[in-house]
Amino acid sequence: MLPLAQTLHRHSHADHADTVTLSYDARFLRRKRLETDGGVPFVIDLEKTESLDQGDALELSDGRLIKVRAAAEEVLIVTGANLQRLAWHIGNRHTPCQIEADRLVIQNDPVIKHMLEHLDAEIIEATEPFTPEGGAYGHGRTHSHEHGHSAHDHSHAH
Repeated sequence: MLPLAQTLHRHSHADHADTVTLSYDARFLRRKRLETDGGVPFVIDLEKTESLDQGDALELSDGRLIKVRAAAEEVLIVTGANLQRLAWHIGNRHTPCQIEADRLVIQNDPVIKHMLEHLDAEIIEATEPFTPEGGAYGHGRTHSHEHGHSAHDHSHAH
């Protein structure tokens, strides 16, 4: 029987037995078989679907802690003269965005990239960990506006 992870510790600073490296999309889950970076299989079985952040830890049934790491993935680094305006346009399209003092980071999306180029953004394609802001109403993703490939299916009008 595989170890079971049913407890999530936010921003854990405790000693960790191992790590699990997941992309942004893969960090949105409730129940799934995973494998640590060290090759240890386990099953995550949370009470509800959670958006795991880099630095969170999953506690296995035997007490070991598995630290969550954000995987390097294809992103767009967005800079420009009016970063606030660019951030507004990204947010208006419900696009997850990592907001930093001098740059915005989004998943590599050709449609959003084209829009930003028309707004005079400077864009660099890169591969790095992606850790966007959580939803406006608390920790995690804004469930009501998750689009594309996700762990749940719904429909709504804009």
